[in-house]
Amino acid sequence: MSLRIARTPPLAAGLLLAATLSAPPARALDLGAPLPARTVAMRNVDGRPVTIAATRGAKGTLVLFTCNHCPWVRAWEERFVRIGNEARTRGIGMIAINSNDPSAYPEDAFDAMQERAKSHGYRFPYAEDATSEVARAFGATHTPEAYLFDAGGRLVYHGTVDDDARHPDQVRQHFLADAVAAVAQGRAVPVAETKALGCGIVLRPAAQE
Repeated sequence: MSLRIARTPPLAAGLLLAATLSAPPARALDLGAPLPARTVAMRNVDGRPVTIAATRGAKGTLVLFTCNHCPWVRAWEERFVRIGNEARTRGIGMIAINSNDPSAYPEDAFDAMQERAKSHGYRFPYAEDATSEVARAFGATHTPEAYLFDAGGRLVYHGTVDDDARHPDQVRQHFLADAVAAVAQGRAVPVAETKALGCGIVLRPAAQE
């Protein structure tokens, strides 16, 4: 694994196992791909419907797949909340999406999402992907997993938050923050793709045809 996380002490054996289990087979979006599932209505933590299209910013859009229960999410949460809140002030829309099946993880139920967003200062939508169709459209497999699109709606960054989940003070490569800064300034993203690390998304059963 090329990320610095590989050379730091692991979060825990159980976390590493969780990162590999339950990840659905899916093809992640290619760099340059258009923003998918833009008009799929999801329930935001304020109880209102929200779409990705409604959260788009003039300079770009950040979509982050996350959840409540995952220890990797908790390790990075303060950082990605700060990035997302600041992104909105720089012309980049932000939406966090929970696609997990709460029957597998009750901590990921909607009422817990509401509490999480309030207690951790989310100033962006945190939406329930009630059919997991948005995660399928993105090919998202882990939490947290970031997708950043430019003003034209093309994917310019996909991957993890930074290179050290466990030690915020030892981060050397701020992948997501640097990508957001570049898009906000109209520059090329310095590192366009990294490996998404975290807990596997447990998708809700697909609708039967």
